[in-house]
Amino acid sequence: MSVCLTAAACATCVVCMSTSNTGQLVRGVHTAARARGSCSHAIDLLYWRNVKQSGAVFSSVLLLLFSLTQFSVVSVGAYLALAALSASISFRIYKSVLQAVQKTDEGHPFKAYLEVEIALSQDQISKYADKILLYTNTCMKELRRLFLVQDLIDSLKFAVLMWLLTYVGALFNGLTLLILAVVSMFSMPVVYEKHQAQIDQYVGLIRTHVNSVVGKIQAKIPGAKRKEE
Repeated sequence: MSVCLTAAACATCVVCMSTSNTGQLVRGVHTAARARGSCSHAIDLLYWRNVKQSGAVFSSVLLLLFSLTQFSVVSVGAYLALAALSASISFRIYKSVLQAVQKTDEGHPFKAYLEVEIALSQDQISKYADKILLYTNTCMKELRRLFLVQDLIDSLKFAVLMWLLTYVGALFNGLTLLILAVVSMFSMPVVYEKHQAQIDQYVGLIRTHVNSVVGKIQAKIPGAKRKEE
């Protein structure tokens, strides 16, 4: 009898463990699927697969950025909140009056959205925290390597980049650069997709020329050559 109970307990433990592992596997698959879906949706937006959707997102972001060039962040946020509240309150009153006139009981007009779960799970928070930690540590290590001149050529490249950015900063402010970045994000992928062969050819020529110049500089500067692994 005790042997049977022990066997039953072991079988129950195995079933529980397999169920738990299966649940974790399913959650992992769902998380990966959501990540792939989000990435695919972003790519579709940038490549204008759906012209209306991409146009709406592009115009909304540009309108927001142009508003920030004229008004403060607090003002823009307050105006956006007032506009959203005005629309939702007006729609709620309209639906309530319509239900009263037609003597129907359809309930809250935003009931479907109020029941949507928007809270972040512990797994999602841990995943995003791990990614932020990884990027932060990688950035700190790279900056330490550049500023402490672990590799002379890389530090010189970084110095040239910072020098060029001083001119960029003198010509444009942060919001202007952000607007240019948004315009580039929604235009360059389409241009590259249409003229990929020509662009790759010119990029290859530029890369070859830059590598040649860097090689000559490395040959003339003592201690600038990379250590062969």
